[in-house]
Amino acid sequence: MSFSSLTVSPSPRTHLFVLNSSRFIGPSRRFYQHRSKSQMSRRGFALRGTVAAGISAVDSSVATKSVQGVERLPFKPEGYNFWTWKGHKIHYVEQGEGPPVVLIHGFGASAFHWRYNIPALAERYKVYALDLLGFGWSEKAIVEYDFMVWKEQVVDFLKEVVKEQAILVGNSLGGFTALASAAELPEQVVGIVLLNSAGRFGDTNAESNRSEETVIQRFIKPVKEIFQRFVIGLLFWQAKQPARIVSVLKSVYINPSNVDDYLVESITSPASDPNAGEVYYRLMTQLNANLQKYTLDEVLSKLSCPILLIWGDLDPWTGPDKAIRIKEFYANSLLVNLQAGHCPHDEVPELVNKALLDWLSNLNLKASYQAV
Repeated sequence: MSFSSLTVSPSPRTHLFVLNSSRFIGPSRRFYQHRSKSQMSRRGFALRGTVAAGISAVDSSVATKSVQGVERLPFKPEGYNFWTWKGHKIHYVEQGEGPPVVLIHGFGASAFHWRYNIPALAERYKVYALDLLGFGWSEKAIVEYDFMVWKEQVVDFLKEVVKEQAILVGNSLGGFTALASAAELPEQVVGIVLLNSAGRFGDTNAESNRSEETVIQRFIKPVKEIFQRFVIGLLFWQAKQPARIVSVLKSVYINPSNVDDYLVESITSPASDPNAGEVYYRLMTQLNANLQKYTLDEVLSKLSCPILLIWGDLDPWTGPDKAIRIKEFYANSLLVNLQAGHCPHDEVPELVNKALLDWLSNLNLKASYQAV
């Protein structure tokens, strides 16, 4: 799979749902292997439309506990730092000193999905973790969501806040956003790290197979939208139920021990935001269409900087084949395979931190980074 979750809020709430390059995040490999295609078609949409990861308003004493000996970012219900972008309130975390490393969460998560990575990276680097528009502590703006909205946000964040050459690190949707942003700012982005990135390779026959919209199709559009709103509204209500959240998270995280109260609470609290339902509807109905417009091969062909692929090979939707294809397509890349699911940085943070720090050290950033 290739996308991860939905969320947003000017308040300390995170709304998490999951998208994939062609489908939403789903059950574990074992679960998937024991489901027939017909069973998956009936239940897959509901499963994919729920949740992947993030954080929300929980007690700070809970938020600072470590897992597997890895330090966790202290939780601040009010958030950390805010930046105004095109009139919208954008949240971000900033820690450490040194060459900048910018962390971009997946679909439905937030900056706090990097809770186990920020402290380790901040010992050597200046770390930024950004909440994309519509997610985390950032505003739940009622806009037409498109991949390029987040690309523009990251590009402007690099120009206005970071102001130095930087490394971009992205999980799921954040991975594709990192690639698109680097293609826009090749002089400022000197390296990219992808963790189970979103995006698909282009289909050369897609254009010829796409038929023109008929009069009948235009006529039934309003009816289709009413039906979509009803179904997606039902899914939105279902996704808020704690029992459902726990079930889905345990199917997505290969290591269920990291499905803690901190994570579950981060998913149950954001739905009270007055704009949450509308943002969820817009994301669910618009993003799959955008997958046809923006492809991995198109973006990768514009890049020349080194890329590190950190891949959870047990991801039920974005398995190792995708990482191998990216590596074959893009010669200046290194692949690290891990026994984890779609969110390796939160499942096996100690392994991800080591892979990141080793790769960053080999880039010799301290000798080369500069203001731009």
